[in-house]
Amino acid sequence: MAPAEAEALAIELVWSPRAGEVQRLPLRLPPGSTVRQALQAARPLAAELPGDPSALGIWGKACGLDQALQAGDRLELYRPLRVDPKEARRQRFRAQGKRRRG
Repeated sequence: MAPAEAEALAIELVWSPRAGEVQRLPLRLPPGSTVRQALQAARPLAAELPGDPSALGIWGKACGLDQALQAGDRLELYRPLRVDPKEARRQRFRAQGKRRRG
């Protein structure tokens, strides 16, 4: 293993192009890389990578494009919600009807 390769940050880029489908792309980046640089490095490798994700996160916590990455980070790209979660729950409740208690 070359010294430069040993110093590289190993991260995982994760996104969901469609409901029920998850794509993962392992990346090796130079130390001190940012989220923006990770996205730029990933574009040639992943054809289905969203052009403009609605939000970004590292291990489920929101982050910006200038956030520095650390080894082992999981960079997540989020799709916009199609339905408000509260409205989706109401729709499911209406579809299943009231349940009996007891």
